[in-house]
Amino acid sequence: MVRLDRVNLIAEMARKTMTLAELAEKSGVNVYTISGVRNGKSCTQETAAKLAKGLGVPLETILEKEA
Repeated sequence: MVRLDRVNLIAEMARKTMTLAELAEKSGVNVYTISGVRNGKSCTQETAAKLAKGLGVPLETILEKEA
């Protein structure tokens, strides 16, 4: 399981003026899963990769950095 950087995820969505529904459609990830990730829940590496692809950004852009 991985954690995404919520701020970067939300910022990328805003930069592309993308709603949860639009990201769900582009990434193939359920809206409820995206909502949970945006609220700090962990997700699988596969889900993270799908979200990055849906946003059109490298995976590293939205992954939470190790402290």
